[in-house]
Amino acid sequence: MTIKVGDKLPDATFMEMTADGPGPVSTADVFAGKIIALFAVPGAYTPTCSAKHLPGFIDKKGAISAKGVDDIVCTSVNDVFVMGAWGKDAGADDSVRMLADGNGAFAAAIGLEMDGSGFGMGTRSQRYSMLVKDGVVTELNIEQGGGFEVSSADYLLGQL
Repeated sequence: MTIKVGDKLPDATFMEMTADGPGPVSTADVFAGKIIALFAVPGAYTPTCSAKHLPGFIDKKGAISAKGVDDIVCTSVNDVFVMGAWGKDAGADDSVRMLADGNGAFAAAIGLEMDGSGFGMGTRSQRYSMLVKDGVVTELNIEQGGGFEVSSADYLLGQL
């Protein structure tokens, strides 16, 4: 069942690259008591994700934070090393927190996984953005058919 506005995010564990190497981080660690702009991409380094999605959130960090958002989080069904390298290469630094959903457990738990096997990518996350307040989804923008219209930083910023 797909998550919807008003639902609490399920318990899940992401992996995050830190100065000390990879480390686990729970949904409670990320979302409890905070307002988070979360977006997901089908794959790090893929064309739309690298050219539009991640850069948009990096560029809009100041405007999104000014609206009361505590943190911007990007997740993808990629391993922690890929997510760490992609964030570094893209200049995400302190703008966007890069969390790996390496096994796709979070994507599956919220019902937003997709079958990318036709492209040799296996099970991935759909492209979406959401606003999460203290672990509860308050805005949810799911792309249809591989599009990039409602999950952008500009679209989410318009909802704040």
